[in-house]
Amino acid sequence: MLETLRRIIQEVNVAADITIGMELMVSRIQETMQTDVASVYLFDSKEGRYHLMASEGLNADAVGQVTLGFTEGLVGQVGIREEPINVENATKHPKYHYLKETGEERYLSFLGVPVIHYRKLLGVLVVQQRQARKFDESEEAFLITLSAQLAGVMAPFEVNSYVHHSGIDGQERRYRGVAAVPGIGVGHIAVFYPSADLMAIPLKKSAEPQVEVARMRVALDAVKQDMQSLARKLVSSIGQEESDLFEVYVRMLDDSALGGEIIAHIELGYWAESSLAFVIKQHIQNFELIEDAYFRERAADVKDLGLRVLSQLERKTQRQRQYPERTVLLGEEITATMLAEVPRDKLVAVVSVKGSVNAHMSIVARSMGIPTVVGVMNLRPSKLESEPVVVDGYSGEVIVHPNATVLKEYQRALTQEQDREADLQSMRGQPSITTDGVAIELAVNTGMVPESPDRLGELGACGVGLYRSEVPFMVRDRFPSEEEQAAIYREHLSAFLPHTVTMRTLDIGGDKRLPYFPIYEDNPFLGWRGIRVTLDHPEILLVQLRAMLKASVGNNNLRILLPMISTVFEVEEALRFIHQAYMELREEGCNIVMPPVGVMLEVPAAIYQTRELASRVDFLAVGSNDLAQYLLAVDRNNPRVAELYTTYHPAVLRALKAVQEEAASVGTPVSVCGEMAGDPAAAILLIAMGYTRLSMNVSSLLKVKSAIRHVSMSDAKSLLSTVLRMDNAQVIHSYLNLTLAKRGLVGLYRPGTVF
Repeated sequence: MLETLRRIIQEVNVAADITIGMELMVSRIQETMQTDVASVYLFDSKEGRYHLMASEGLNADAVGQVTLGFTEGLVGQVGIREEPINVENATKHPKYHYLKETGEERYLSFLGVPVIHYRKLLGVLVVQQRQARKFDESEEAFLITLSAQLAGVMAPFEVNSYVHHSGIDGQERRYRGVAAVPGIGVGHIAVFYPSADLMAIPLKKSAEPQVEVARMRVALDAVKQDMQSLARKLVSSIGQEESDLFEVYVRMLDDSALGGEIIAHIELGYWAESSLAFVIKQHIQNFELIEDAYFRERAADVKDLGLRVLSQLERKTQRQRQYPERTVLLGEEITATMLAEVPRDKLVAVVSVKGSVNAHMSIVARSMGIPTVVGVMNLRPSKLESEPVVVDGYSGEVIVHPNATVLKEYQRALTQEQDREADLQSMRGQPSITTDGVAIELAVNTGMVPESPDRLGELGACGVGLYRSEVPFMVRDRFPSEEEQAAIYREHLSAFLPHTVTMRTLDIGGDKRLPYFPIYEDNPFLGWRGIRVTLDHPEILLVQLRAMLKASVGNNNLRILLPMISTVFEVEEALRFIHQAYMELREEGCNIVMPPVGVMLEVPAAIYQTRELASRVDFLAVGSNDLAQYLLAVDRNNPRVAELYTTYHPAVLRALKAVQEEAASVGTPVSVCGEMAGDPAAAILLIAMGYTRLSMNVSSLLKVKSAIRHVSMSDAKSLLSTVLRMDNAQVIHSYLNLTLAKRGLVGLYRPGTVF
């Protein structure tokens, strides 16, 4: 039965359009269940009616013509109740509604099952038979199972567009993904698709392998040069570490990596194209078999490189396509190299059907400040070329062909962003202080050395509240050496003098993976990550600690932060290694000063040990992103549940308040870093709780400063007191928006919200 389910879903999934997909669906259901009738009714939410989209058994003329109101007939009852209805004789049911066009009077038994996708009713699957009988439990279970699996396949078929326009585009369509880079993009879609097909190349022998080797080397060198050219083109708009990603791609084509494997296969007597396809397909298959999401994403990088080499072999020049003035780049799996090919002045947003917030492309897009949404389920790029679109990088929503009202709202939001940006420039050089004189320190989160540290001084940053040390590890194909790390850290520490730089020790695992240090786990967010990894590998931790301490010589502005702490024992073990590294370097003649050490509070267990942890370290830092994720049991990178993730949840707010109170009781300073600190509305609540240091992405700093300078501490505390009595995150968020809007802080974030 499982094989039958897979076959039906696969056939429907590859259907060219809604008509073929629905026809295949009912045909296979009738064939499998051996019923007289199998039909599918799709629900048009705009009209509030069901449309008979396909049927095997009912009159063919009725398909596409017959409709039912939302409450009409047994089909309507299935939708209202959102559960199956299985009756022996439909004609005797009080909700039976006779439609003579269908000829269904011949069929007595009825089984209807709703098709629901993310709480949204898509339609109803129906099977019927002439004889009066109840479908048995196995038949009902099969149809329920099939409807649950088909829901995701049916979702993109756009019944509204089909019903009203017979397949002609023009209706608004909304897709949900994961917000990877905040911002709003309004423009037209440019679909990125490969110019060659590796999968279609046959395995072909060659009588002149050396000639084929020479051809391949020329192609490999050409692609390497292209990669280096793209890196040079982007280095002015992204950091050096992000541009190093392209050097990783270059090395992947070396003789010691993919390039060598391809050459070796050619030397066995195969055509260059065949060898390329053989090796690339093998690597893609190997990556895709791995459950780890990071490694599955590497399949896209390998495929992209393979296609570029194939284009060179076939002597095809890269398409000189014309991009719209406001380009939204869309593809099945956008890579960093694809992103780099679009002129920066035309690129307003990126949408990738696959991918994650920590994919290489997302890192580059974040560095460039391009609104990006990834993991957009049910979106089919091939049919969306040149379509108008809105990309909401705050909510993760992609709206294709937005209606006039929606488009107007988002254009208004863009205008507000531009206007507000101009107003925010007046905040440069101004202190971050409430109207009644309470000073708040604003720091920045970074993963690379900023291009212009002086600019951060102008913005009013008091230093780096969180340096993500994993970024230099993620953009390499091996662990960086002690001296390499020391050089990177020294540059960062020197850039921010005299302000402090808080460097988090290597925080990998969860959604942050290293290609050369694989971690395979069923549940990585509850597994081997952060301090757990480095304590298990002291050779990695000690090298990093030595590098940090070396880099601090002469700067003395280093602070070390320990991630993913859940027990006091972990802190004591980490402190032991820090002191070991310190003593080793002192013995080697390094004139170093022991830096302050802190703990990240991001695991619920740490919240209830705040006092004990605070007594062992110099400072605390709340990681709001992970703390909210763990408290709510929501993977914010999973589009299926991303809507449930919110830092305005009452539990999150109460936990943050409790942490500050506990830390204050023992006199240990505590800060907040993460998206919450960079949300102006949330920042008001945080300062009301007593947090006086917030660390955020640099793009949020002036916005938060502006909000702080528009409120008094007494008003902020009154606002917090009201909010803490509320029990609904949406109500809390709306209340904050309305309250702050009255102060003229209307916004930059999403239409109708603050900032």
